[in-house]
Order: sequence, then C-alpha cells, then structure tokens
Amino acid sequence: MNTNSFTKDFAAARINTMERMNEAHSTRLIAACLAGDEYAIEALVRQFESDVFRLALSIVGDAAEANEITQETFIAMLRSLPSYQERKSFKAWLYTIALNLSRSHLRKRRTVEKLRNTLSALFRIETQKVLSPEEAVIRNQQEQVLWDQLNSMDEKFRTVVVLRYFHDLSIAEISEILAVNEGTIHSRLHTARARLKQALETLPKE
Repeated sequence: MNTNSFTKDFAAARINTMERMNEAHSTRLIAACLAGDEYAIEALVRQFESDVFRLALSIVGDAAEANEITQETFIAMLRSLPSYQERKSFKAWLYTIALNLSRSHLRKRRTVEKLRNTLSALFRIETQKVLSPEEAVIRNQQEQVLWDQLNSMDEKFRTVVVLRYFHDLSIAEISEILAVNEGTIHSRLHTARARLKQALETLPKE
C-alpha cells in the first residue's frame, strides 16, 4: 500500500470529520439560539467572530470598520436565523452576510488602497520567518507587485482570492457565498493566479 496515499486519505478524512463535527455543533447551537438561550448565542458568536472579523478586514481594510461589520453581521444573523435553511452550510451562510455587509461598507468609502495595505499585512503575518536582508528586499518587492496587481483587479477576482487563500474556503463554499457556480469560481481563480504570476515575472531576475 502506498504510504503517502494512505496519509493523504487519512488527513482528508480527518478534516472532513472535523468539519462535520463543527457543523453538527453549530446546528445544536442554532437550535438553542432559536429557543432563546443566551449562552448558546454567545457561544455561536465566539465560534465564528474571529473568522468573520478577518473576512471583513480583508475586504474593507480597516480594523475599526471590520469590527463594526462583525457586530452588524451577528445582529443580522440573529434577525435572520429563523429563516436559515440547512441546505447551505451555516459558515457559508454567515460569510454571505458578512461579505454583503463588507461590500456595502466598501462601496460607501471606495478606499481600495486600504485593502492593499491590509492584505499585505495579513500576508506577512501568515508567512512570517527570519529573512536575510537580501531575502527581505526580494520579499518586499514581490509583495508590492502582488498587492498592486491584486488591488487593480475587478472585485470579482479579488474576492475569490481573498476567500480561497486567506480564509481557506473550499470552491464549494465560495460558490455558495457568492451564488456563482463552481466552474466560474475555478475560472476566476485561474485568471487571478495567471495575472499575479505574470506580474511577478516583471521583476528583474537575480
């Protein structure tokens, strides 16, 4: 038996099991919330508030505004909870609310530059390691080119990149959130990656 194949299959099965457990936990909390259990409401908010905040921050580029959107998202969630239907995962449903509110805020401000700065900061945090001075210069150049290119993209391409690579959402989840078929999501990601790769190729070779 191929050990690598077994390891990958086991890891995938473990992830799927954890996702089902999380969804089952959310389902129980939702039922308790609908029954008016304040502790369940607090638990449900705590389970997702960090992810919702990061999503909002990725879109609007301002921590204070992202915090406001996070609060608005959970207020809207509680108001709409009776109409939630389990054919869509709760996480995808909640992300849809957060994304719509984030877009609304972004339309009001039109501050795309803040988005670029915030995405750059998130990228550095998630890839943090000790770099030599030469590596640091190269990394900074690469980041600048990437974020300039990402910033120049239409929102439909920028959003799928944010959801896929900063929030680790599956294609199916992104499809649910954006109400777009999976083939279109794949196409948008392919286009976005190609543009980012092309942008990097403009850097001078060592």
